[in-house]
Amino acid sequence: METIYVDVLIVLNIYVNFFLLRITAGLTHSPLKNGRCAAASVYGSLFSLTILLPQLGAPLSLTIKLAAAVSIVAAAFGYHGFRRLMINTAAFFGANFVLAGAVYGAYSLLEPQFIHFNNACFYIDFSLLILIITTAVMYFALRVLRLIWDRAPADGYSVIIRKGGRTISLNGLADTGNCLVDFFTGSPVLICPEDSFAQLTGAHLDRDSLPRGFRLLPCSTVSGEGLIPVFRPDEVLISCGEKGGRKKVDAVVGFGECGGKAVFNPKLLKI
Repeated sequence: METIYVDVLIVLNIYVNFFLLRITAGLTHSPLKNGRCAAASVYGSLFSLTILLPQLGAPLSLTIKLAAAVSIVAAAFGYHGFRRLMINTAAFFGANFVLAGAVYGAYSLLEPQFIHFNNACFYIDFSLLILIITTAVMYFALRVLRLIWDRAPADGYSVIIRKGGRTISLNGLADTGNCLVDFFTGSPVLICPEDSFAQLTGAHLDRDSLPRGFRLLPCSTVSGEGLIPVFRPDEVLISCGEKGGRKKVDAVVGFGECGGKAVFNPKLLKI
């Protein structure tokens, strides 16, 4: 008789959900705060308890799985329109299918006793180290896929940045040459003209005395190397005047010489 420990089941699913939501954020370049990610992961872990129920049948199991995915994604990323919700949900489902496929493949080949399936859920009773290594490899593989996908250029945009009660709107320029990434968070850096610093903060730019929440980030350009002030904004929206679309993106904002436009890598707009 199979033995399933509820505490192991819940902890396992919190970890896996957190990992899958981070993958989703990376694939769609959607901003995701760790607090919301953790809360959504805990909420999503409750759906794993369906593995303890009698067989529900494929249609009902998939319906529950779909409702769980949509609500977990909405809890993590918020609601920013039906299309964005469906895109994030599709990415979340895709990451789930890849992980579940890998687990089921191992199950089919090895027939281990530590993996149990029921009602479209699985339970793994094995070393946490193995789980961390497995998910880390999958995360790295999907990030490489994301980098390959992000190579195509785009142009003709406007950028809206919000910090506290201040909001600025700038003409945007999609430039594949902007490969600057914040090494603390891994987020792409959107470069704004220096004069927009005062519009967002109400103070003049002084690299020796930056406001709270700002820090200096090393960067290199065709003219040399230096430090630019960067910060994590409350919101960054990129819209296209030609297509009329608007996307909330996960980006760190920096200030430097950029030709008077907000320069970003077009990968932010993929998916």
